[in-house]
Amino acid sequence: RAGDLGPSWTLASGPPRNLARSPTGAFYLTTMVAVEPVPDGEEEDIAIGQDLFYVSEKALAGIKEKLSNGKKEEDIKPFLDKVLDPELVPDEEMMVPVDMRGVGKEFDSMEDMVAELGVVGTAEAIVKAREYFEANKDEEPEDERP
Repeated sequence: RAGDLGPSWTLASGPPRNLARSPTGAFYLTTMVAVEPVPDGEEEDIAIGQDLFYVSEKALAGIKEKLSNGKKEEDIKPFLDKVLDPELVPDEEMMVPVDMRGVGKEFDSMEDMVAELGVVGTAEAIVKAREYFEANKDEEPEDERP
């Protein structure tokens, strides 16, 4: 059932994950968790799910290459643009998940991240987010991972 996440966000859901599309067209995968009511006086222990964002595999590879070759903003920006605007990515291109928890700070949007970290800092954060996903710190079984 499709739901509404607020202005310009759409949600296509199906157990156990939801795929949300932001106003910029980026897709986010979130994990839904059923939580039992907590009796008064007891602590609540809530598991935090992944914060996945899908990026072009080619754009990510380009970002990694440019970061290793001098970190020039003008060289990185065309690849970062494909991360920020998925409409620039051809339909047949492979998209890979990155776990935004690896960035180390929450941002309301990718645009906010660029405003605060700049082009090079955002590119480095995207690489960290991919490394975080690959490290599988939640020890999620491989057959259950995207």
